[in-house]
Amino acid sequence: MKITEFVKKESTGWKKREIIVLVSVILFIITNAFVLKDNIVAVISAICGITYTVIAGKGKISCYLFGLCGTGCYSWLAFHNGLWGNLILYLCYYFPSQIWGFFSWNKNLKPVSREIVKTGLNLKGKLVLVFVGVSGSILTALILHHFNDSNPLADGITTFLSVLGMYLTVKRCIEQWVIWFIVNFLSFIMWLNIILSGEKVYSTLVMWAVYIFLAVYFYIEWKKEISANKE
Repeated sequence: MKITEFVKKESTGWKKREIIVLVSVILFIITNAFVLKDNIVAVISAICGITYTVIAGKGKISCYLFGLCGTGCYSWLAFHNGLWGNLILYLCYYFPSQIWGFFSWNKNLKPVSREIVKTGLNLKGKLVLVFVGVSGSILTALILHHFNDSNPLADGITTFLSVLGMYLTVKRCIEQWVIWFIVNFLSFIMWLNIILSGEKVYSTLVMWAVYIFLAVYFYIEWKKEISANKE
């Protein structure tokens, strides 16, 4: 597929409100960065991360291009602020998962819209997800506490649930948005505490706030599409 054709396919199927929200948030982050003299890496991370999430919510494969850039920037922020769980997660899991996701999604695209075919877990899968999520989060938090993580509970929960969330994203499951909502909310609280301690990473806080909204929005959108396909 030629680059022009790829860009054209990725640009179709967007709702006006989705474009307005994405552009507005990016402009807000840039304006906020100038006013508050924000960390430039935090700004790039926020822009790439939000763009990735919106495009992923649309089921467009180009999301992974922004995902790779955002992953690199956020890894640096996690290292700088001593969030070892997040650092390991992003470098050792998110980065290769972005590549895995690109090729996995490419095999499951609708021929016309070039959006992914969205799926969901059955009851057994949901029960397994809850069990693994709870037990894995507790274990991760204990490990991070042992290594003197700055916020082992929140970092542990967000780290492990992010592993599940990314796996569900690659597998195109709607349950990813429930996981991401929990991760985004806890991450928002975690970075709020970092800002209150004196670190200028305001764009990162805005990023997680927008993520919370997007998780709810795209869960509703995916639910509608999956229900319509069953009729």
